[in-house]
Formats: sequence, structure tokens, C-alpha cells
Amino acid sequence: MSVGDEHDSRRTEDPYSDPYSTVGGTRQTRTRLPEGEGGDVYGGARRPVRTSRSLIAVVGVVVLLVAAIAFANRGDGGSGGSSDDPKQAGAQPTSATGTKPVEGKTGGIASGFPQTEQGAQSAAANYAVALGSDGMFSPVRRHGIVESLADAASKDKLQSGFDTNYSPGLNQQIGLTADGAAPAGTTFVNRTIPAGTKVQSYAPQTTSVDVWCIGMFGLTGEKSTKPVTSSWFTMTLKLTWSGSDWKVLETTQKKGPTPVAGDNAVSGSEEIANAVKEYGGFTYAR
Repeated sequence: MSVGDEHDSRRTEDPYSDPYSTVGGTRQTRTRLPEGEGGDVYGGARRPVRTSRSLIAVVGVVVLLVAAIAFANRGDGGSGGSSDDPKQAGAQPTSATGTKPVEGKTGGIASGFPQTEQGAQSAAANYAVALGSDGMFSPVRRHGIVESLADAASKDKLQSGFDTNYSPGLNQQIGLTADGAAPAGTTFVNRTIPAGTKVQSYAPQTTSVDVWCIGMFGLTGEKSTKPVTSSWFTMTLKLTWSGSDWKVLETTQKKGPTPVAGDNAVSGSEEIANAVKEYGGFTYAR
């Protein structure tokens, strides 16, 4: 409804509410007298109806608010149950548990996760960050990453597969040196940020976890032909319990789910380079 339509509707409902209403096809100005002076029969006759409508509206709003509060309280646990209640965990699979991250590290990667579904999800999120880092483009750093998180039985297979994927030819295509270094005056960006995790299957000895991620990739610098872009993807990690921690058996990756891009203004190359250097990552916990 347009502003004009709203104004016309108000006139039709009560022509006397507007001192310049059209009455009988002509423009007439009506003078309102104070109550008790002149006896405004039109206003006096309609005022009780308006008061009744206002009272009904107020009562209706109060009832709706009370109902909404009662419904919200019931959703939070009904009898005072906390969202941390294990019985409710299945009903809220995407909510954070609040459990503190592990304190241990192996090769700079978080380690020492518990033998639980939550521990497996935390391990998968941290391993996805390492496997989606700029270190994977450096042979030395890549071998260290795989050594830290791979199961002994699958380490050689994983190492061989990653060496094939992250070849010197790929580095040259991106604009890096053979050992994964960025050219002078540029900063190489390859960072993975988990948005959430989901258990595909779980058993005390093996589990499969999906990690939904957003990634940043490219080269900063005025002469760069590979500007930093973002993408969404899901990494699936098959993990096994090694006796003291979760370790990687195999990994796969697919695109999406991808949300609609926002209308943020694109930052300059220098701002992106500084952000990558100044903002560190996290140890992720479910």
C-alpha cells in the first residue's frame, strides 16, 4: 500500500479525523472544540469505539508476548534443562559444546583429542585447517604436516598423493617457486576456516567427519595475476583411533554449500596481505 493509499483509507474510515477531509464532494474546514464546549457529536459518538479497539489491541499484544515467552522457555529445556545437557545434544547438533580445546600440539598442529564423537569432530576441524594451509605447497612443510596427522598405515599413501597434487608444476602455474615461496613483493595466501562439522559415521575405532569450510587463496601484490579469492567447500576426513589420538586415513573434498556473496567492498591487495600476517588462526573445538 502506498502512502497515498493509506491516507485515503484513513479518510474513508473517519472523515472527521482530518480537518481538511473531503465531505460531500467539497473541501470543508471543520473546527474542533474542546470537550465540553460545543458538544462534538461526531467525535463523542466514535470515541468509545476507538477506546475499545485500542484496549483489545493492547490485550492482544500482551497475550502474544506471554505466549512467545512461554514457548521460548519450553524450547530452552522446559523444566530448566541446560543446552549442555547430554540428553539434548542430539536435538542441537550444530550448537557449540563449550568444551575447551586441547592443549597439546604435534608439529604445530593441535593433538590429543578424546576418543569421542566430539573429539573426532575437533580433530577433523583442526586437520582440515592444516591440510588447507599454505604449508602444503612447500615439500618440506607438507611432509611435516602429513607426518603429524596421518595414521602410520596410510602415511606413505597420503604423502604420495599430496606430492602428486601439489607438484612443482602447480606451484609454477600459481606463481610460486618450486619450494612454495611467493615472489618478492607478494604474499601467498592459502587459508582454511571451518564453518562447522558433521559426523557421517562413528565407531570407537573409526569415524568419518565432514568439515564445511571457507577458503582464501591467491597472491597479493600490485603485479599479481592471481588475486586472493574466497571459496566454499566441504572436506571429508576418515579418521582412525591410533591408541592416543585420532589420525587421518584418507581425505576427499567437494565444492559447497556456497551462500550468496555479500555486498562488501573488495579490500586492497596490501590490506589483505597485512591481515594475513597480523591475524593468526585458532585451535578449533566442537
